[in-house]
Amino acid sequence: MQLQKLTIYDSHTHLNDDVFYNDVAAYLARAAHFGVVRMNMVGSNTKLNARAIKLAHQYSQLAAVIGWHPEDLVNYDEQAEETLIRQLADPAVVAVGEIGLDYYWNAVPREEQQRVFARQLAIAHDLHLPVVIHCREAIEDAYRILKVNHVGDYGGVMHSFAENAEWAKRFLDLGMDLSYSGVVTFNKAVDVQAAAKVTPLDRLMVETDAPYLTPIPYRGKQNEPAFTYFTVLGLADLLNETPATIANASYQMADRLFRRKNAEN
Repeated sequence: MQLQKLTIYDSHTHLNDDVFYNDVAAYLARAAHFGVVRMNMVGSNTKLNARAIKLAHQYSQLAAVIGWHPEDLVNYDEQAEETLIRQLADPAVVAVGEIGLDYYWNAVPREEQQRVFARQLAIAHDLHLPVVIHCREAIEDAYRILKVNHVGDYGGVMHSFAENAEWAKRFLDLGMDLSYSGVVTFNKAVDVQAAAKVTPLDRLMVETDAPYLTPIPYRGKQNEPAFTYFTVLGLADLLNETPATIANASYQMADRLFRRKNAEN
């Protein structure tokens, strides 16, 4: 395969996941081959948060994003919150996430999800950290809670944005940036593609969410950071831009938002 020379930031991936964790160096080498040179390791619970921080200290191209995912909130208590606040002081941590709402699985009552979501937003506000938002089948409540908690004061990103153009505009107006995963390359993802078309390049990021959401042409296989390359290509084709334009704009956007560790490199 003849690769275009690009410089890409995968804003959301999970090399701290069990399927990658014992072979991180190999996945980083593959990512570098595809031009993916910076990555955010995103946590969701005690174990994965700690792993994200460890990897960010071990590899200079990695940063950590830590928080409690809505599906993991059955184990969120006062002690877990104290640990999270302590970990957020680590300079390798650049954002609070992934946090939010998930009404698809309903693993945790909606009222509890909303309470802890608001609590983690308050923590992010107090620490002047951006947030990385997970939202599945809960868009109206997510928007309301972000608005009430003045997310524009500290900023953040809707991870793997999967809504339509109208919702894209509303979240952009709220002060949130939007990140697109391999879903934007799917033929039937017309709403997501429409959303990408109304997202300014200086408000757009790319991600894998690996090991999930693998872009075409590898859809159906396990995703990995290297494949951010194909999301960049897909967005470039969709938006009638060059891949270099998409790669550079999304890199700069991520670099601005996740600036704590980036300032050290």
